[in-house]
Amino acid sequence: MSEKKIKNVFVDGAITPEKIATSIAHHQVKTNIGAHDIFLGQVRADIIEEKEVVAIDYSCYEEMANQTFHEIREATFEKYDLTCMHIYHSKGVVKTGEICLFVFTSSAHRKDAMDACRYLVEEIKVKVPVFGKELFSDNTHVWKENK
Repeated sequence: MSEKKIKNVFVDGAITPEKIATSIAHHQVKTNIGAHDIFLGQVRADIIEEKEVVAIDYSCYEEMANQTFHEIREATFEKYDLTCMHIYHSKGVVKTGEICLFVFTSSAHRKDAMDACRYLVEEIKVKVPVFGKELFSDNTHVWKENK
């Protein structure tokens, strides 16, 4: 049995609506799928110490982070009856209102797709070593906890 290749989940900058739409469209030919669930993480314009967040600059040790994503992915396939799964996370600067995390699960039935998607998002937030630096309009920044 061969080992599954570790995928690079990182996208430079924001995850575009076109990337999301294309990913969805590619699944129309997979007629054994009866349900999809999608999570989109979006950068918020939080107010911190009276300053508004205008972007987050995401960074990571890609090899380590991709290994952790791979482990979460494999555990999710073992736990849920999924047809396929896609995970994309931004690196670099993502402006407020833009998408920074895209999780897409597919299965024959909605329960597995929905439960797996929620499980993935929670595991990613707890385990993946991705760091965010909140950028403010006055050119200052604050490191953001992964939550």
